[in-house]
Order: sequence, then structure tokens, then C-alpha cells
Amino acid sequence: MIQSLLIANRGEIACRVIRTARGMGIRTVAVYSDADAKALLVRSADEAVHIGPSPARESYLVGEKIIAAARATGAQAIHPGYGFLSENAEFAQAVLDAGLVWVGPKPASITAMGLKDAAKARMIAAGVPVTPGYLGEDQSEARLQAEADAIGYPVLIKAVAGGGGKGMRRVETAADFAEALASCRREAAASFGDDRVLIEKYILSPRHIEVQVFGDSHGNVVHLFERDCSLQRRHQKVIEEAPAPGMDEATRQAVCSAAVRAAKAVDYEGAGTIEFIADASEGLRADRIWFMEMNTRLQVEHPVTEMITGVDLVEWQLRVASGEPLPKRQDQLRIDGHAIEARLYAEDPAKGSLPSIGKLEYFRLPEKLEPYEYKAVDGTWNWNHYDSKLRVDSGFEEGDEVTPFYDPMIAKMITHGSDRLEAAVALTKAVGQVGCWPVKTNASMLCSLLVEPDFIRERLSTAFIEEHPFSLIEDEGPSGSALVHAAKLLTSSAIPIGLRGFRLNDEAEGEVLLSVDGKPKVGRLDYELHDDHERHFPAERIGDVVYSSSIGETFRITMRESRGTNTHHAGDGAILAPMPGKVISVDVAAGDMVAKGQKLLVLEAMKMEHALTAPFDGTVAELTVTPGAQVQVEALLARVEQEEG
Repeated sequence: MIQSLLIANRGEIACRVIRTARGMGIRTVAVYSDADAKALLVRSADEAVHIGPSPARESYLVGEKIIAAARATGAQAIHPGYGFLSENAEFAQAVLDAGLVWVGPKPASITAMGLKDAAKARMIAAGVPVTPGYLGEDQSEARLQAEADAIGYPVLIKAVAGGGGKGMRRVETAADFAEALASCRREAAASFGDDRVLIEKYILSPRHIEVQVFGDSHGNVVHLFERDCSLQRRHQKVIEEAPAPGMDEATRQAVCSAAVRAAKAVDYEGAGTIEFIADASEGLRADRIWFMEMNTRLQVEHPVTEMITGVDLVEWQLRVASGEPLPKRQDQLRIDGHAIEARLYAEDPAKGSLPSIGKLEYFRLPEKLEPYEYKAVDGTWNWNHYDSKLRVDSGFEEGDEVTPFYDPMIAKMITHGSDRLEAAVALTKAVGQVGCWPVKTNASMLCSLLVEPDFIRERLSTAFIEEHPFSLIEDEGPSGSALVHAAKLLTSSAIPIGLRGFRLNDEAEGEVLLSVDGKPKVGRLDYELHDDHERHFPAERIGDVVYSSSIGETFRITMRESRGTNTHHAGDGAILAPMPGKVISVDVAAGDMVAKGQKLLVLEAMKMEHALTAPFDGTVAELTVTPGAQVQVEALLARVEQEEG
């Protein structure tokens, strides 16, 4: 058995591999870039080695640095995780040439499945059904156009060396083909250094079905059943589940057997995934499910397979890499219940799901499932389910920094239930309790997707998210009940020091003046809350701040001094940032005399401009920012000293 392991990756997958390795008594070594110097993976490993600057191309993608780190620390093996160098055959060979153990498939297997056209040709030879299309050597525009015309529109143009949704174009008509081809080739050349493409029939009711396969060095190959990964956004998976809804046993046997044949065709060892596209217009049928590609690594969504089989796939990887046979035969593997995974991304749904970066000043992920109720398929109500299981995989903790250098996924949340509905309800409850501030997440979108009637009814397709837009709650702010809860928490002890002029009942009996992310709100103390309010709208007071979560959105709530004021400045004249943002103008200089209400600077945040003004007549004693500066919430921007007398 391997005794020491270097993880050539970062984030949640690095932390996940470390957990299994530690449980097996294996010493772990992490590698990290400048951006990850204080990351959870560094704190979790037995040893950590710095490998370069923050950009991945200068650190995590430099194989020589990773191999040097393994040698320097005495690591016997390298686990690549997923992404980065995990499917790089040259790196895998370099690891082996260095006398180290590669925790993954043989380089030849990676190469065999690395190019989509060659992989499809190999699958055809192995009797694996493939999507109708063209993958020939003639790459002339005329030949490609003719093949697309013959296949029939719509078609999909795909980069031969593509992946991650890059180098892919859907074409609706013959007239659109030439422009789409040119665009696809440009992107493929820029992303992969290879502008060759293949043409596939576009499936009108597509579902993304994949099968987990595993091989060892003794000639054994098994499948661990299928997953459905149809809920995607811009070709990136968002919600995955196992087993696939609506998959009958005959179809499952056909698809999983095809996946095993595919793995055997490339003499596969280790964990891999055979990905299929299904035409689900008439349900899942074996004659309408076709091979797409193989991922020669562990998948992000592997936990759902682990939850339904009781297998630790990373443990299997380490055992197989150590030369052991597979721990179980095919006839020893069973499906138990249903599991669903949601990917929590640091991104802002209000800004087109652009990445959201910054320090996780407040970060809470549920650690367990509280009792809950759900409506069963037969219409009966089932109460207090404790059987559901929750698993959270994350590479972040409160206080960590989300940087712009890497994938924005900050956690995965997985639930397991006796059936699909139970797992879905449990995951909805768990995701709704995510607390994250000021970094934005997609938790509210996940909640919306999980309760969408078509999701519950198993009407899935890869266009599901596009066809089911969700609404944001952040523009309206937290609910009235959440404000009542926050008001009660904020007034449960002495009034915070520094809130000069604050009155509990300001102009209206029972009202508490609040500020929610810098916006004025009112909470009431004379309203009663339902007993289970905290379960549905978790809130936590930290010092003079309440962080309140509502269906995946988190708000920072404080008390205001009086009506007509905001929380942009403190009583001592300190001008504080009401939320993270960018300083777009500074209208004063240190030493300037200013009048009450005079504009000092403008902060751009949440798609809006916020003018920060002088709280009283005085002098600008301190100015800490310049135009263009990015600031965090409550950062000191300026200080005004009041005129004496």
C-alpha cells in the first residue's frame, strides 16, 4: 500500500482526497500557489509545498514543479484529482518515469480517449453505440457542410480536442453553418491548440447520462451504475443525481454493459466515466442512448455514486494504484436509495452568474439535517425523516479568500434518501441554510431548481435551466419575518456602543430601524414568530451584526441610528464601505473643509452607485482610497473630523 501521497490539485477535491488518505493511514502532501497559501488544503495536509504564482499555468499546470515537490517530500505517489493535469498523458508518463506511482489510468488509455474522433472510432469497433455524425479526416469547410446537411439539422459542431463546454456550437440551419464553424474553430485553436472538429446530430430532448467504471491491473472492470447530470448551465453541470430517474433495469443493463466494454477497449485501470447522450423524448431507451466521450479521471459528481453504493472511490483508486485487485465484484455492487448533489458556486446570479470573489467573512454550511416533512408520490405526508444523510465537501472555511484565479466552486452538498423525492427535499432544506457573505453564491438558484415541479416530475434535459428561469430575492431583501427575527436578536442585549442617538422605538411603537447591506429597513418587536422560524430562516448574531439567510441568500443586518440616516458612517466620523465594491470617484482630498451632506466619494456595488457623504461639517482628516480601489464591507474609506464649537 502507498505510504505517502502528493495531491496535485487544490480546493475541495484536494481536501476530499486528504480525508480518505488520512483514514487509510497514508501521509499526505499538498501543493499550493500564492493564492492558496492560507487555504484549507494547506492546513489539512501533513506537509505542504509552494509551487509558484497564483495563475494555474505557473503553478498547478507545471508538471515539473509537482514532480519536484513529490521528490523533495518523499511522496511515493501522485493523485491528480480532477481538472488541471488529471487527463494529461504526458504528465502521467513523467510521473511514472520519475519512479512515482500515478493514481490514475495508464497514459496510453488517457491518450486513446483524449481525442473525441479517435475515441468514437474505437467505441464503434468495440460495439458501443455512438451518436450519428461525422468524424473524418477531411476537415474542409465544404466537406463538413455537406456532412452536416446529410445528418440533418440541428447539428452540433464539437472540437476534437475539446472539453468543459469549449469549442462547441449548435447549428439550427444550413445557412448558419459556416459562421458557427469558423467561431468554433477559433475557440478550439485558442483553448486547445487544435482547430479540428467533428459533427454530431443534435439531440432535441437530450439527457446527460454517465456511468462510473473502475478497472484494475488484474484485468477486472466493473461499473458502479449510472448518474444523471442533465441540469447544466453553459455546458457546466450544476445538479447531479444517481441513479438516473426513469431508468429501468433493462436499459440500465444495456448502458452499463456498454460502458464496461468501452473501458475494456482501452485496457482501463482506475476510476473513469463513460458519458452518454440520451434522446429522452420517449423516455430512457437503450436504442436512444449514445456514447459521447470518456473522462479518464475521478468526476466532480462522484459522491452521488458513493452514497448509493457505499463505496469510497478514492480508497479504490489508492488500492488499485498500489496493485491490489478491485475490492468488489460486479455481483457485489447494489443500488441503495437515491442521492443528489448540488454544486455551490461563488457567483452572482444577479450579474449573469459572474464569479464573485473576496473574503468569506461569514460562511456557514449545514452540518446535519434537521427533522423535516415532505410529500410522498402517493400524496401522503411523511413526518420527521431522520434517515436522510447529508454530506458536504468543501475546500473553504470562514475567513478564507475566494480568488479570481480558479474555478468558482466552493462546495458540494449531497443528500441521500430512501427515494428521489426524499433526497430532493433534504437537499433543498440544506442548500436553503447556506450562509455566505459578502461573497455571493448560486444557492438561491439551486433552491429554485430543486423545487421546480418539472424537476420533481423527472422532466429533465440539458436545457432545463434555460427553460426554467428563477427569480432573485436579493432585490427585495429578507422577508418581513427574517427582519423581525434580526430585530429581536439585535435588541436582545444592551444597545451596541457607538450607535449614538439610537432609540428603540423611533417614531413608531415597536419598530427597530435596521440597515440591510447598507439599505434602510424596519423590523418590529411586537410580532410573534412561528416556532420553527429559525429552521427556515437561520440567523446568527456576531457582535453587533446579524447574518440572516433566506432561501440561499445571506444578508448583513445592523441597527441604524435614526430615520433618514444610513450606516455608511460611524459616530466618530469614519466613512465605512456599506458593502464590497469599487471606488469610482473621490471628490475630496485630505485637509478639505466639507459641509454636512457633501459628497465625499462614490462606491459602485451591486450594479448601483452609492454616494457617501459627510455626516457633519468638518475637515477630511483621513482619506484611504483612490479611484479604482476594490474595497470590502466596512473598510475605512475616509474620516471627517467635526468642527469644534
